Amino acid sequence: MELTPGPNMTYLAIVSAGEGRRAGFATVAGIALGLAVVGTIAAFGVAELIQASPLLYEGLRWAGIAFLLYLAWEGWRGTGDVVASADGHQSRYFYRGLITNLLNPKAALFYVTVLPTFVDASRPVAEQTLALTAVFVGVATVVHAVIVVLAGTLEPTLNDPRREKMARRGLSLLLAAVAIWFGFSTAQ
Repeated sequence: MELTPGPNMTYLAIVSAGEGRRAGFATVAGIALGLAVVGTIAAFGVAELIQASPLLYEGLRWAGIAFLLYLAWEGWRGTGDVVASADGHQSRYFYRGLITNLLNPKAALFYVTVLPTFVDASRPVAEQTLALTAVFVGVATVVHAVIVVLAGTLEPTLNDPRREKMARRGLSLLLAAVAIWFGFSTAQ
């Protein structure tokens, strides 16, 4: 499931190809934390509440779509907004990875619809859900790290401003398309 293209993969490719592996890995860390938070919340039933409330679900869904479109627009414009703190960490990318997953109703749906099929009802459900969440986050993090390494290999090639602009805009269009697909695929 984690190998299917989606918002995380597309955004990681944009960041890693345009800004390098360091920014990509900062984004991976944010994504992993976001998935862990959503999984933990789901283990305690909050994801089911969101799924049951059309208003909450739609608000979360549209916020996620808007954020992805914002990231695509920013990538298209090429604002060059790498924000490195004094110790060299690129915190903006970490927070964007985190926010992208906290606003992702598909992640919540995964934890509510798919993950429970692996839970044994005769054993403590919350413990199993948390363990499965840890496994899922681990697998997702490995897949995302591979994407960063592969896309990051393009960064030196893209140091030419013309090639960089073309690649950034192409990936931004792809992210916008993913945002639109996300809107249709998450509609209830």
